[in-house]
Amino acid sequence: MPQKPLLIFNPIANHGNAEKILPVIKELFEKHQFDYELILTEFPGHALDIAKQQAELGRSLIIAAGGDGTMNEVINGLMRAENHHQNRPVMGVLPVGRGNDFAFGIDITKDLEKAVLAIVTGNTKKIDIGLVTGGDYPQGRYFGNGVGLGFDTVVGFEAAKIKWAHGAASYLVGLVRTIFLYHTAPTYEIVLDNETITQPSLLVSIMNGKRMGGTFHMAPKSDPGDGFFNLCIASQVPQIKILPLATKFISGTQEGHPAIRMLQSRKVVVKAITGNIPAHADGETICYACSELTIELIPQALDVISMDGV
Repeated sequence: MPQKPLLIFNPIANHGNAEKILPVIKELFEKHQFDYELILTEFPGHALDIAKQQAELGRSLIIAAGGDGTMNEVINGLMRAENHHQNRPVMGVLPVGRGNDFAFGIDITKDLEKAVLAIVTGNTKKIDIGLVTGGDYPQGRYFGNGVGLGFDTVVGFEAAKIKWAHGAASYLVGLVRTIFLYHTAPTYEIVLDNETITQPSLLVSIMNGKRMGGTFHMAPKSDPGDGFFNLCIASQVPQIKILPLATKFISGTQEGHPAIRMLQSRKVVVKAITGNIPAHADGETICYACSELTIELIPQALDVISMDGV
């Protein structure tokens, strides 16, 4: 059984800039005399494979260093491990990616010195994990931060095409592009724990965390350990009013807007009555145009390193 903590590091996170940060992280761990093993990811899906294998070998602490894609892969590896119901490893997080929304949602700072100190200190807390089923994942894909349907997903698709801007800037450019591409809301039937909503919906965000795209605070009041998803549903608004509404998401002040509903639910089923559903989970594409998705919450599923005591 491996005893040392394992650091899974994605060197191409943040457009390859993460590789430059690795010596800093090594120095910080050395400063605290923290012994660990290091594996660099080499291809998409590698972090998932490593996390699953190491969880099955009995590794007790797996540290993910990268962006939201890396975090999502590690979460999926831990959740898919064959012995996951017994002694699932604790997950540590070092945010060295572009958006770092999962880290933000579980209150892990971008200050690497403090994030490393949190891992060395070793305090943990339990968080919920989501499972989205449908689209390209009929068997389901786990997520830690959130699922986006509709407008915000298309923003992500457009931001990914932009090579001359990075980070939040690429999402803001993607936002402007999407206003012209995706301004007619499809009609969704949204089945929650206690009600069913059928309406034209510009976007539906099912959040375990707080923020998406490094910029948009979809659920500022969300608590990833409270046993509920926090939903943000935007109905159809005139094209000219999309940008003013979108700016409210940047500041997290959209609640109270007449087009916005903020709700909670443990399970969400979304069906397209007209149009289709473009969807992502933690920034990973679930489908470009599917007809139905089911999103379920698994309470208290994962132990993560906490900033408590740091």
